[in-house]
Amino acid sequence: MKALNQGDLSTPNTQPLGVRSLAMALRAEIEKMILQGAMPMGERLNENHFAEKFQVSRGPVREAFRSLVEAGLVEFIPNRGVFVRQMDLGQAVQAYEVRAALFSHAGRLAAARRRKEEVARMRGIVHDMNESIEKRDGEGYYQLNLDLHAAVMTAARNERLAATYQGLVKELHLFRVANLGRGDHLRASNVEHAAMVEAIAAGDEAAAYQTHLDHVMNARERVIEAHQKNT
Repeated sequence: MKALNQGDLSTPNTQPLGVRSLAMALRAEIEKMILQGAMPMGERLNENHFAEKFQVSRGPVREAFRSLVEAGLVEFIPNRGVFVRQMDLGQAVQAYEVRAALFSHAGRLAAARRRKEEVARMRGIVHDMNESIEKRDGEGYYQLNLDLHAAVMTAARNERLAATYQGLVKELHLFRVANLGRGDHLRASNVEHAAMVEAIAAGDEAAAYQTHLDHVMNARERVIEAHQKNT
């Protein structure tokens, strides 16, 4: 059976609408598997395997792979195939720095545009994250963390900003294992979350900008520290 080659991934998308719709559904399923850790960094994605798994032809699978390459979650290596993208520490640090710029701006916008029910929801998420820390539920905490950051983006009311930010979050998810589950890191992070939310609640744009910037840059330092301890 024909393996994926460079031409497969570089050819413009000319598939019929039905094939493209199926490809996007497949992309969502494969992306979910990657982000849930079912396929670690560096694992090869086999076209035939996914075609059999989802009972589809290889064309939509190939389209899904192409979309994931464009999203930065997988990479194509000529003469070898498609692999879950590997992100090293230097790449992660650079991504955190870009993320900090985007998130601090979102914090400022959220402080100017927030609604009472949004603030209440953010405070509830911070509370639930504290409970996850006490239960030593790192995975639960991580999901709530995503929910809180998404809530900030919703309050900022800038869809373009949110989409760009979400792309970075997904890329960094590939690197998150090195920093997941450290109780001291989670507690420090959630203190920062509380400060972010209260700055938004007060409508203090300058404080919201600074707390959101500090939060991501501190996360960068925690990732560096965790990586150094694990290597």
